[in-house]
Amino acid sequence: MLVDSHCHLDFKDFEDDLDELVERAAARDVGMMLTISTHLAKFPGVLAIAERFDNIYCSVGVHPHEAEHHTDLTVDRLLELSRHPKVIGIGETGLDYFYEHSPREAQISCFRAHIIAARETGLPLIVHTRDADDDTLRILGEGMEQGAFPGLIHCFSSTQELALKSVEMGLYISISGIATFKNALDIKETVKVLPLERLLVETDAPFLAPIPNRGKRNEPSYVADTASHVAELREMPISTLAEATTNNFFELFSKAERP
Repeated sequence: MLVDSHCHLDFKDFEDDLDELVERAAARDVGMMLTISTHLAKFPGVLAIAERFDNIYCSVGVHPHEAEHHTDLTVDRLLELSRHPKVIGIGETGLDYFYEHSPREAQISCFRAHIIAARETGLPLIVHTRDADDDTLRILGEGMEQGAFPGLIHCFSSTQELALKSVEMGLYISISGIATFKNALDIKETVKVLPLERLLVETDAPFLAPIPNRGKRNEPSYVADTASHVAELREMPISTLAEATTNNFFELFSKAERP
């Protein structure tokens, strides 16, 4: 069994074939999916999908792109929404200095609120970071000094230093289809050296479809292609990689019920 630890099933890309998508995932042994919140106004739609399917869970949170629209976000609001049995993670949150769709100050404030919510709930913090390694590590480190919390760097696309320092803090690293791209040499090298007990796999669907479907709409069934490539990079059977990443998912997202 594989788990797609990060996808966006509430996006319009999937509104016409969600049932078929879940069936295609099952056909490739993808037994569970985590659909991710990016904007609190859209959270009810995210939760509705998780409630509709036994093998889909969701998170609650605000993407850094949306931080400027959530300057009134409170930890209490995140805590309130996270109490639902289908909500198993906090985020995605973090910093994106590549696009900077929101001011950095708003992103940082929002990020810190999520960190507190993760600490208080014990739910994993789902971290998005792009071109913001130094601030991401600094803010995570400051947060850990106030009290440890679980979490992961999702859709890893940064430096090996960020990955290894995140692991030192106790975080997990989630690998997306980017690792299958021919020119992603640095990411491939990082995949080889990360501790197996800290690895997860994801699609970030509908984005970043792995080879052989690059350029198409991504979907949870394609996490099998990413997992196969990661297993090849690490020179291990796909069955071993699948077992490890699935075990890691349920160790991290312990609120989820394992089938």
